[in-house]
Amino acid sequence: MNTSVIDHIGIAVKSIDDSLKFWETTLGIKCTGRETVEDQKVTTAFLPIRDTEVELLEPTSEESAIAKFIEKKGEGIHHIAIRVDNLEACLAELKESGVRLIDETPRLGAGGAMIAFVHPKSTGGILLELSQR
Repeated sequence: MNTSVIDHIGIAVKSIDDSLKFWETTLGIKCTGRETVEDQKVTTAFLPIRDTEVELLEPTSEESAIAKFIEKKGEGIHHIAIRVDNLEACLAELKESGVRLIDETPRLGAGGAMIAFVHPKSTGGILLELSQR
């Protein structure tokens, strides 16, 4: 599997507006834009930090995975995303080696990236997103 960098760290929040007060005002890290991802029922906001980003994830529905995460665990780190060069090849390699995948085929994520998730049972409890930009 050819990985290059940590693409972003996804953080589940109840309110992007409330969270941005800390990131922008206290830390001085400015949001580069927001996007609603309808099929995932979330609004995202990205904050660049050198070669990676923090992604704030606010649920737009009680049915979203982020809303369920917040209800169960509270706000906090939801996933870590690794940038890969060839997502389809990476997924095939992982599947061949017996890794449990949430997504066996890539799907469209925020910012136009193609993404797929690896199940936490295969990663020691961490939800891992693979991202190809």
